[in-house]
Amino acid sequence: MIQKLTSLDSYTDFINDVNSDTAFSDPMLSTQENIAVNLYKTVEKPNHHVLGVFHDGVMTGLFVFLITEDERYIEMLVGLSRLTAAYEEIAEYLQANYPGFQADFVFNPANTLLRELLSRRGASFYEEQQKMVLSNPCPMVDTNGIEPLTERYKKQYIAMHDTDCYWTGDKVAQAPERFSVFLAVDNGLVVGYLDVTNCFEENETFDLMVKEAYRRRGWGRKLLVKAIESNLPKGMALLVDVGNIPAIKLYESAGFVKVQGKNSLAATWNIN
Repeated sequence: MIQKLTSLDSYTDFINDVNSDTAFSDPMLSTQENIAVNLYKTVEKPNHHVLGVFHDGVMTGLFVFLITEDERYIEMLVGLSRLTAAYEEIAEYLQANYPGFQADFVFNPANTLLRELLSRRGASFYEEQQKMVLSNPCPMVDTNGIEPLTERYKKQYIAMHDTDCYWTGDKVAQAPERFSVFLAVDNGLVVGYLDVTNCFEENETFDLMVKEAYRRRGWGRKLLVKAIESNLPKGMALLVDVGNIPAIKLYESAGFVKVQGKNSLAATWNIN
C-alpha cells in the first residue's frame, strides 16, 4: 500500500537504517544538508510528493518525487528500500498515475534492485558518475575573460547550452536564486559556460561546457576557479562520468578530489 506522507518524524529509524547500507544508500542523501533539503523539507514544498510504501503497516519503502504536471516531468529525489516489491509497487503507481511523463532517476550504482526494475521497464541509462569534492586549495589562475551571465550574453549562452537535460539554459537563466552562471568570453563571443548552484552550504557545479575549438586553452580551468572564488567560504562538489579522464584531471587541477563510495547512476524512464 502507498500512502502520501505529510511528516517523516515516525520514520527516522527506517531512513537511517537503509541510508547507512552501502548497497542501498541514496546519493541524494550524502550530506546532512542533502537529507534536510531532499527529504525532510520536501513535505512542505509544492509539487513534491512524499510516498511511503507499507506492508502490513510496516514501511518497506520511502520515495520523494518532484512532479511538474505542465511539463509532464518527474524527478526522483529520494528512493529508499531494500525490497523488490516496494520498487515494483512505486513503479506501478507512477505508471497508473503519470502515463506519458518522463521520469528521471539518480541512484546508488550498487542498488541492483532499482537498476533491474528500470531495465525491465525500458529505461535508458547514463554512464556512472564519480563524486568529487573541493578539498585542496584553489590554484592561482588568471580569470580574465570570465564574466557572470548578463542580458548582453544571454542569447549566446542559451543557444550553446546543453538541451539534453531538465535544467536547460533558459530555465537556469530564470533561476538566479538557485544558480550562478559564469561565461568564458573571447572578443565578445561566448565560448564556454559553467552553471553552479548558489543556495547551499555545499554547492554543485552543474554543467561545464567549452566549445570544441576553444578547448585545451585553459577556459575550463578559468571557469572553475572563478566559480570557486565566488562561492567561498562555502564548499563545492561535482559529478563527472567515471570514464571522462580529461575532465577528472581538470577538476583535480582545480582542487577537487574523488569521494569513494558516493558514485551515482542516472536513468530516464519514459512512462507509457
